[in-house]
Amino acid sequence: MDIKRVKDYFYWLYFQYLLITCSYVLEPWEQSMFHTITVTVLAMVLYTAYVFIPIHVRLAFEFFSQMFGGQSESTV
Repeated sequence: MDIKRVKDYFYWLYFQYLLITCSYVLEPWEQSMFHTITVTVLAMVLYTAYVFIPIHVRLAFEFFSQMFGGQSESTV
């Protein structure tokens, strides 16, 4: 893949992000604050999903396996 095409694609994605969030109308210092808050919130959501989703999936699996007649770990 051509480097220029990849670079243009990322510029296009960034422009779409600016259009969707309407942050292109902000002043530069407001844009940097907005981007910082957005990245921080996204990082917190991803970290929370990474930590808690596997726990909830395991608990749901245990619940449904006991519900449908599976043996619990203490009897195995």
